[in-house]
Amino acid sequence: MRIAFLILIVLHGLIHFLGFAKGFNLAEIKELSLPISKPVGLIWLVTGLLFLVYGISWWTGYKFNWLLAFIAFAVSQVLVILYWQDAKAATLPNLIILVVAIVSLGSYNFNKLVQADTSRILAESKISSEKIISHKDLEGLPQPVQKWLNHSGIIGKPFISNARITQKLEMKMKPGQEKWLQATAVQYSTVPVPAFVWSVDARMNSLIGFKGRDKFEGGKGEMLIKLEGLIPVVDEKGEKLDEGSLQRYLGEMVWLPTLAFSPYVSWEEVNDSTAIATLDYMGTKGSGNFYFDPKGDFIKFSAMRYKGNESDAKRYPWILQVQEHKSFEGIRVPSKMTATWKLENQDWTWLKLDIENIDYNVKAPVKNSKKI
Repeated sequence: MRIAFLILIVLHGLIHFLGFAKGFNLAEIKELSLPISKPVGLIWLVTGLLFLVYGISWWTGYKFNWLLAFIAFAVSQVLVILYWQDAKAATLPNLIILVVAIVSLGSYNFNKLVQADTSRILAESKISSEKIISHKDLEGLPQPVQKWLNHSGIIGKPFISNARITQKLEMKMKPGQEKWLQATAVQYSTVPVPAFVWSVDARMNSLIGFKGRDKFEGGKGEMLIKLEGLIPVVDEKGEKLDEGSLQRYLGEMVWLPTLAFSPYVSWEEVNDSTAIATLDYMGTKGSGNFYFDPKGDFIKFSAMRYKGNESDAKRYPWILQVQEHKSFEGIRVPSKMTATWKLENQDWTWLKLDIENIDYNVKAPVKNSKKI
């Protein structure tokens, strides 16, 4: 689809050169019966070049490619109107390019929103990389949690203040859905000030996709989903979402082990393989169970979590199950996981998650230049 659209742009741009050739009498162009002056011929040339430059910028993911497309479309369509008898067929490719440009603009604005959120939470949570984690930091924690932290390799490493987590996903949007949607996501999470911003780009088919942003900041959760970054589908806030977002953040402690000794987290030991963590932050509170194997690897997280944000939404068991572990920057964490709702009549596994990379203690968000 991308190659086909690039070919459309290039051919459409080259066709504009015919108007230049006609205006400067470089060739006999039978398809253009109306006279074209040299100044107008230059406009045809510039328009063709604009489309070619747009094609390059779109293919390479230049974030302002939509602006070039709008300019090229506007000038081209004026020429089409002026030479309607000969050039009316160019309206269709112009409209196709306009639609793609609008989608690109939506993506740009959505990414700009996510980057602003990310920059803010990173600025509010200062990096403490001078502090080195020691066994003393683990004192007072439940024994299975201490065993996990020792096994993770965090001892002797700098304190983790934040992380950038890149993910590959498969998702199902509702129970009973057969097809898995393919998606990629980037998450920034912070520890001293509990917060995360998660942005996802998912494809429903070759033509339609959606962008989503989940956020937990200031003890409040938000969920935003827009078709192609343009049309709002979900825009949710509320107390139940606050609690659910906090519980999600709590469960993802396994990617940020220093969260285990945050002053906002309290622990209760259940047995030698299980501990309950409670996070209480800015008026929002939630708990979850952490399960570990005999070696000390984290293997499962469970919480009674609200499914939905409606007034009648109920809590159901929400399970994160680990399938694989991997080390990033010398710290062993879960790298493949599934997320499952245990509903009244069925278990709904809605997410398969694969961690591609984790960068710890980043100073600024990476600018998103994803090709649209």
